[in-house]
Amino acid sequence: VRLINRGQRTQRLRVVGIAEWMLGGNRVDRLSVETASHFQRLAALPATAERRVTPRERRLAALLGTQRERSAGFADGTAFLGLAGEAEDADDWTCDRRECFDSRGWLVLPENFGRRSGPGLDPCAALASRVTLAAGATAERVFLLGFGATPEAAIQLAISAAAVPAAQRLANVRSHWEHLLGATTVRTPDPLFDALVNRWLLYQTVACRMWAKAGFYQAGGAYGYRDQLQDAMALAWAEPDLLRRQIVLGASRQFAEGDVQHWWHAPTGAGVRTHFSDDLLWLPYALAHYLKATGDASVLDEAVPFLEGIEIPSGAEDAYYVPTIGSQTASVYEHAARSIDRSLRVGTHGLPLMGTGDWNDGMNRVGHEGRGESVWLAWFLCEVVARFVPLAQQRGETERAQRWLDASIGWKAALNKEAWDGQWYKRAFFDDGSALGSHDAAECRIDLIAQAWAVLSQAAPPANQRMALAAIEQHLVDSEHGLVRLLTPPLQHAVPSAGYIQAYPPGVRENGGQYAHAAVWALMAQARAGHADIAWRYFTFLSPAHRSRHPAHGPAYAIEPYVMAGDIYSAAPYAGRGGWSWYTGSAGWLHRAAVETMFGLEQDGADLLRFAPCLPPHWPSCDITLRRAGRALRCVFTRAPDQALRGLLTSGLARPLEAGQDIRWSALAGDTTFVMLLEPAAPARTESALGLPSPA
Repeated sequence: VRLINRGQRTQRLRVVGIAEWMLGGNRVDRLSVETASHFQRLAALPATAERRVTPRERRLAALLGTQRERSAGFADGTAFLGLAGEAEDADDWTCDRRECFDSRGWLVLPENFGRRSGPGLDPCAALASRVTLAAGATAERVFLLGFGATPEAAIQLAISAAAVPAAQRLANVRSHWEHLLGATTVRTPDPLFDALVNRWLLYQTVACRMWAKAGFYQAGGAYGYRDQLQDAMALAWAEPDLLRRQIVLGASRQFAEGDVQHWWHAPTGAGVRTHFSDDLLWLPYALAHYLKATGDASVLDEAVPFLEGIEIPSGAEDAYYVPTIGSQTASVYEHAARSIDRSLRVGTHGLPLMGTGDWNDGMNRVGHEGRGESVWLAWFLCEVVARFVPLAQQRGETERAQRWLDASIGWKAALNKEAWDGQWYKRAFFDDGSALGSHDAAECRIDLIAQAWAVLSQAAPPANQRMALAAIEQHLVDSEHGLVRLLTPPLQHAVPSAGYIQAYPPGVRENGGQYAHAAVWALMAQARAGHADIAWRYFTFLSPAHRSRHPAHGPAYAIEPYVMAGDIYSAAPYAGRGGWSWYTGSAGWLHRAAVETMFGLEQDGADLLRFAPCLPPHWPSCDITLRRAGRALRCVFTRAPDQALRGLLTSGLARPLEAGQDIRWSALAGDTTFVMLLEPAAPARTESALGLPSPA
């Protein structure tokens, strides 16, 4: 807090900071918080341009709150509120929140705090400092809020933090964000696209998903096994080490049998063991993505122990407990390989077992008896196996690799026979063998992710891919409200029941709303097929910035215009209303769709890059800049190069680039510009060009 007296007379002020300790998940956890105080003289801060005069004695006043209850995992964890600066006194403080209320219960600020600390209080930290400011004078007070594993660690953190000028600490924070968010910069004719892709999507991914693991709609704070692995994949260029750490963390939450915790809380590790069939497979998928992007094979041999714990009781869907760290240890590669090994079992149709969820957790009754099969999971497994077989072969595990390949051949045969519904792919088969996502059903006739991943996995025949994408446009796109529905019609009365998804109102969340996570996959699939105009339209359906600026969609949307929402309702009277904002894995996926799919960035090891763009046909030109280790690479995409670009190419200040051409990062000398000439804009794609029936 920096105070400047711009008046003509001396001002006497009191600066007060108050924090209310929780240190737990519930308000009752405050009862076991023990408070204490700590005061210490500090060395004077070094003189700066703004601080030419040696300051008076500096002191640190820190009030601590320590959680003594061990069951929640915060045992001895200590938060502190500190006040550091040119303090005139350090005697105005309390750790008892009751001093801030009068006899009627009204909030008040007492003239002086009572300097109370210890157990049994209503725990808080309230610190005040008197400031006398002569005319034209300036004063600064620095409040510090922090946490340590023990009281001693908290005190040491407060002391070290107080030794750093606040302006320097703020500059360090800004530098960190600039490094992360400035690693990729796009410049296009659409300022809304630029604002979202350049800063906000990665910020939401890191701050909300990787760090807080909480949002307004979900304040749990738990790690989701599949969740943060997917989130971290968006950082393969900007912060690959974060993805590496998440992969190792994911391996550490796996049981020796190959299954994993669906979610868990740090630091205790309390979490839920389930029959979800996709969680464990995101480990090899993310690992393969990391290896492709970085070439860092050392992660494969990092040793990580397995968890040990009770199996899920017979007839139960899950088991919640704190597992132990087992004595058995294996490489990260082996952890990932066991995930695939455990997923090879198939049902009567030759497709992998769905368990009690396969990404869509709400479909928890499709395969709860152990016989239901998942079409989407088969596509995903085909992709995982295709990425992981070469790794197994390189490590000499030819028998294991062949077992995976044989399973993949069986899945593809079943997918293109049993799972094909004539114009699109079914979603799943229930325990009793009946189909979900078939044209003859009254509800959930078609599901989005089974079609999108038929294309993303490249495991479907080209003709079927075209029909699946056409079916998305014909049956799942709601152009009036700007939506790509997850499924249609919503599930309400279906027998057998798909699960708790049928408890959602029709058109809400997974039950037929636009579920952003899946809609991004649809965008990527359309782009993969070369449908740049459709991919762009889907982007505008997903983008909170574009929705909020739309004259019809904006008023209905009604949530933040700058962060991704998990879903958008598709049914009256709330069609177009956004829900579950901030805490959604779609932020990372949409960033990947923009950079990797639309701009076509492909990383190949630590040194090779290439671009294969699928850009909106109405953009005459755009560019992307990548930064790392003091170098910058700018690639300009243009359909009609102007005189300035032609001049850069002629003078040698820019290099021509073809789609798919390798760029060696280590060979770049400082900042380098490339120019890629694109085909002139084609006419807008018609329905008949998509394979849909032409109008009569």
